[in-house]
Amino acid sequence: MPKAYVFTRYGGPEAEALVDVDRPSPGPGQVLVAVRAAGVNPVDWKQRTGYRRPGESGERDFPSFFGNEVSGVVEEVGEGVEGFTVGDAVFGRPVVGGYSEYALLSVDLIAHKPAELSFTDAATLPVAAVTAYDGIRQLGLPDGATVLVTGAGGGVGVAAVQIARALGLRVAGLASEAKKDFVESLGAEHVASGPGWTGRVPGGVDGVYDLVGGDVLEEAATLLTDRTRLITAGAPPEVVEKLGGSRVARVRTSDRLAAVADLVVRGDLDPHVTQTFPLERAGEALRTVEEGHARGKLVIEVAR
Repeated sequence: MPKAYVFTRYGGPEAEALVDVDRPSPGPGQVLVAVRAAGVNPVDWKQRTGYRRPGESGERDFPSFFGNEVSGVVEEVGEGVEGFTVGDAVFGRPVVGGYSEYALLSVDLIAHKPAELSFTDAATLPVAAVTAYDGIRQLGLPDGATVLVTGAGGGVGVAAVQIARALGLRVAGLASEAKKDFVESLGAEHVASGPGWTGRVPGGVDGVYDLVGGDVLEEAATLLTDRTRLITAGAPPEVVEKLGGSRVARVRTSDRLAAVADLVVRGDLDPHVTQTFPLERAGEALRTVEEGHARGKLVIEVAR
């Protein structure tokens, strides 16, 4: 039977397990994908604790799959599927599956993987890179403007800095002192996190893309004269709206996936995969992200 890394109930790491699962079958508008790689994101472990994204409701069925972005090869196609055939290399957001040998994906949430793009890099795009792209585009800053990215050393932040630079923006990146060289290598001006960090931001700021939330979000808001230029992916809508900003509006389409993949192919975006793990060590990958030790993106690679 195929294997998958799941959580069997809400809780901590003790709720996780590598288990045997039934191979899923694609329904109408779905494809079954043999997973080659799965991206690891903070939302993965947060969902294990019972977290729901804004707008989500209802209880999960257990065991519940970890993972929100995958790449792989189409094994089966469901009724009514057009544009995808068995053997196609694809990437996208799974309906069922993730850290698993097989996953079901809806055709409106996948895209063809360019030949120039590795399965490992493709698996980092559907959540982290697209979230970065959506936020930077939502800010709508003109060429030459300055955007502050908080959490610039994490998976979304790494992509946001590069996408902003590709769109002609000056970038200040808030991250720990240990990530200074890394953030600067992306083309950002590093701002060391910690008490008094707002006083270390060089020059004025025209927009903020927050990926941290909490006190960092509140402090970042003080740097803006126009609070409508405050976007967050790190805090709930009600929190940022009180500050005059808004939550990033996600665009979950195949076209958006393809646009981000094109940035990678053109050399404007490097996913910066810094560690890979086999499926059997998925728990170790999750711990690295959950404990805040990840730099760049972590990916689980599924052997074939």
